[in-house]
This record gives sequence, structure tokens and C-alpha cells, in this order.
Amino acid sequence: MSTLRTLALSGLAAGSLLVVAACGSSGANGAGSGSGGNTTVSSGGGGSQGAVVSAKSGPLGTYLTNNSGQTLYLFASDKGGKVTCTGSCLTYWPPLTTTGAPRASAGVKSSLLGTAKMANGKMIVTYAGHPLYLYVGDKAPGDTNGEGSNNFGAKWWAVSMTGKAITGSGSAPSSSQTTSGGSGGGGSWG
Repeated sequence: MSTLRTLALSGLAAGSLLVVAACGSSGANGAGSGSGGNTTVSSGGGGSQGAVVSAKSGPLGTYLTNNSGQTLYLFASDKGGKVTCTGSCLTYWPPLTTTGAPRASAGVKSSLLGTAKMANGKMIVTYAGHPLYLYVGDKAPGDTNGEGSNNFGAKWWAVSMTGKAITGSGSAPSSSQTTSGGSGGGGSWG
């Protein structure tokens, strides 16, 4: 009887691990790792409805956020909708990805929303042609710790409602936030 009980408990444990693994790998409503070190953060819109881009007012003025209130940034190295943040860059600056057409909340211009295809095949949300990213150093909604950072070869800026970089109000990043790495490459994070 003890062998039967052990087999039953082993089967239950294995089934539980499968459920946990399936839930943890969906990536539809949170952060998860993609292939090649790509970290994706969903807006919470999930599914084929598409990511939601929202707006928030704060010390920087009114700027774009994801549906959870996390600040969205543009990378000055990205030109013409081309994603230049790759590899380890995406570990610190996760892209706002979507599986459907992105949607605008109140105040956000839906005509400026679009998508661009990343090297891993995922779709990153764009605004006025700029691919949108989050910053792992922003821990709470409304944080703007990435503002003005010089990482991976270029500056990172919060995005205004018109789709332009907000460059005048950010505080300088600490030395532990700067890197000398080129776009898509290394650098050190203290």
C-alpha cells in the first residue's frame, strides 16, 4: 500500500509542476523571459486584444505608460521604427510587446500607435514610430528612474503624448545606471 501511496503522491506532484510551469510560461499578463534573453512585459491587455498604452501626469509632464502605469521609454538609437536594443539590452529595457493591435486609452492618440517586428519574431508596440520599452529599475507605477539614462550606446527618454522624447525634466542617472556598451551589447551595471 505504501508503494501505491508514493506513486499517487508522485503523480500529484508532477501534475502540480506542469500546471505551475504552464502558468509561469504564458507571459500574457506579466514579465517573462523570451528566447535569447529577451524579456517581455505585457501591458496587461493580454490575448489578441493587444497591449494598452495609457498616459500619466507627473514631474516629467504627461507621458506614456503601459496599462499598469509603468513608464514607457524610447531609445534614441532606434531610427525609423528599427529595434536596435537587442541581447542583454532587452534584459534592462524590456520591450512592450503585443499579440494584437495595440490600443490607446484616454488621451493617447491611437493614430500614433503601431508595431514593429523584433528579431525574435515578437511584435513591439511603437508610438509615432518609436519602439516602446519599460525599464527594470522602475519598481512602482509612475517611477521614471530610466529617464535620461545613457545605456547601450544611446539615451533613454520617457515619451510625450505627441510621441517626442521628454528630455528637459529628467534627473541624471547614477553611475551605476550608465554603461559604455554599444547598442545591443554589453556594458556593465554596477
